Amino acid sequence: MDVLARNNVKVSGDPAAPAMLFAHGFGCDQNMWRFVTPAFEQTHRVVVFDYVGFGASDHAVWDETRYATLEGFARDVLEICRELDLIDTVFVGHSVSAMIGVLAAKAEPARFARLVLVGPSPRYIDDEGYVGGFTRDDIDGLLDSLESNYLGWSSAMAPVIVGNADRPELGEELTNSFCATDPDIAAHFARVTFLSDNRADLETVQTPSLVLQCTDDAIAPQPVGEYVHAHLPHSELVLMRATGHCPNLSAPEELVAEIRAFV
Repeated sequence: MDVLARNNVKVSGDPAAPAMLFAHGFGCDQNMWRFVTPAFEQTHRVVVFDYVGFGASDHAVWDETRYATLEGFARDVLEICRELDLIDTVFVGHSVSAMIGVLAAKAEPARFARLVLVGPSPRYIDDEGYVGGFTRDDIDGLLDSLESNYLGWSSAMAPVIVGNADRPELGEELTNSFCATDPDIAAHFARVTFLSDNRADLETVQTPSLVLQCTDDAIAPQPVGEYVHAHLPHSELVLMRATGHCPNLSAPEELVAEIRAFV
């Protein structure tokens, strides 16, 4: 299998420079990084890709068993790293990709010099002594709605996720991205994402990490970012001015500035 074709991998920037690998969130593709990656092409080898089942990846190789946990997606990240011989990489992961990056760094720490975790959440469901932002009933209702009417769910949820109600074009873009995704694959990935619990993985990762927490994030509220920072040994926490869950769309200049200051 051609790993680069499978994940629609694109490489730009300085081929001799350190690598930066950008990983998109649920229901999206590499296009979500288009306002961010150009800022690093003079200083880094920039790598973007689509998870299998999303964007222009090879949907034919989607495997429900392989992708039954986030470890399956982390395996794809590591295979891309091996194919491109990426060492000491800066991994930038948005939303669920933040934990996918944590899992990849846990498995092969030498591949990663730094992790940039944008809106991370190790567990979405509240637990004793832990605020995830959702009750189990909330998540069950969200998943039931998604599975029964994916297009309707996308139209309703995308604007909530992206926030910035005064900029409806952002919600429309995320809605369109969600709606371009195969509903069965999206439902499967949503279930894997929202029922995941990667809290125990945080303390195993020694890679220096930047936790970027947005203001008024409906998916990963501030206590979640604070939890990630508290349990990730070598981490910094930055509370961004950006609102919502998608600063790569809503506040790319601020996101670039925070990443640049860290790397």
